[in-house]
Amino acid sequence: MNIYFAGSIRGGRQDKDLYLQIIKLLEAYGTVLTEHVADPSLTSEGEDGPSDQYIYERDMNWLSSADVLVAEVTTPSLGVGYELGKAEGKMPVLCLYRPQEGKRLSAMIMGCEGFTVSTYRTFSEVESIVQKFFHGLRAAG
Repeated sequence: MNIYFAGSIRGGRQDKDLYLQIIKLLEAYGTVLTEHVADPSLTSEGEDGPSDQYIYERDMNWLSSADVLVAEVTTPSLGVGYELGKAEGKMPVLCLYRPQEGKRLSAMIMGCEGFTVSTYRTFSEVESIVQKFFHGLRAAG
């Protein structure tokens, strides 16, 4: 199974360590196509080297070859939102959201019936959510 993991890059890198934990977890369920999202050398400036067009085309190719999209959506990101929109209706989508005081998840994500949106506070909750999500996929498929 090919898994597209989405997390904020240019929108903010405060959760990069969490992204790495999630990617390691997802590797038990398939091939994570977007391991670079957790790269500690990435800053909110994005990747060094390739052009924006190259990144767009590469990521859209990865997304089109994915069987499932898992997104950590706590840090708002235009790119992650775009990826979610492209995946809607084409593959199962899991959005992981950590509630924060004074902030709410976008209604465009929370209100989308095609997405599984799960809130969590600890990484052990993420593990349980991911396990349940992939178990449901296997049972359905």
